[in-house]
Amino acid sequence: MRKGVLEYCILSVLEGEDKYASEILETLKDAKMLVVEGTIYPLLTRLKNAGLLNYRWEESTSGPPRKYYALTETGKVFLTELNTTWDELRTAVNLVTNAKNK
Repeated sequence: MRKGVLEYCILSVLEGEDKYASEILETLKDAKMLVVEGTIYPLLTRLKNAGLLNYRWEESTSGPPRKYYALTETGKVFLTELNTTWDELRTAVNLVTNAKNK
């Protein structure tokens, strides 16, 4: 379950703006998600291989070139579907947990 949520979060982070892996990782850490570099790189590769992401290399003024990730059209459609699924799951969990607390 955590892997699926992490993939959803990565796709969401990339919605509307291309980012390189360190920026994605920083955004996730700022949100208090416990993610390490060894976790994010395989996920980015898997999302790319699934056709949800693509990347481009861009020169950096402060070091080696950076690989910027972006959503593909397929990734954008998939993210829209994930948003719907997440809303339905959140609603269902809230109904169950709120009913239990009454």
